[in-house]
Amino acid sequence: MLNQKEMNSITQVDEFAEILAAARRMQQDWLEYGVNYVHLYVEDADGDWLETWDDDEILNHSLLDTIKEFLVSNDDIAVKIRYRLRDRPLFDLAVDLEECVRISREDQKILAISDILARYLHICDLDLLDLANSLLDKLLSFSQNIF
Repeated sequence: MLNQKEMNSITQVDEFAEILAAARRMQQDWLEYGVNYVHLYVEDADGDWLETWDDDEILNHSLLDTIKEFLVSNDDIAVKIRYRLRDRPLFDLAVDLEECVRISREDQKILAISDILARYLHICDLDLLDLANSLLDKLLSFSQNIF
């Protein structure tokens, strides 16, 4: 048991050392190349990414933004989700929920949301279905206001 903890600590230290080395390389490249260092790290630095920034579906998606705003709100359902979510990222949950809302069949939406909540919140009980139904009602009201 102790050896396993030591191995986990060594692995974490190794991962941190790699991340730190990459950050140092990036800083050194910045010092060496100036703002042109970006060409080393960004594939299309000279492209039209700035002009097409609004075209990016995930950045300019009002339903996703609304879901994210809901998840950080003081709504009882959002608070319950955040409490059980623990260390999982809210953004990932919001993206998955947004995909569920876009499912065309209503019966499939609730199953997809239940599955996502079970995966993210690690719960499998009757409260899950109630939570999924309540969340679906909220999400559908958001999507109707947007579309």
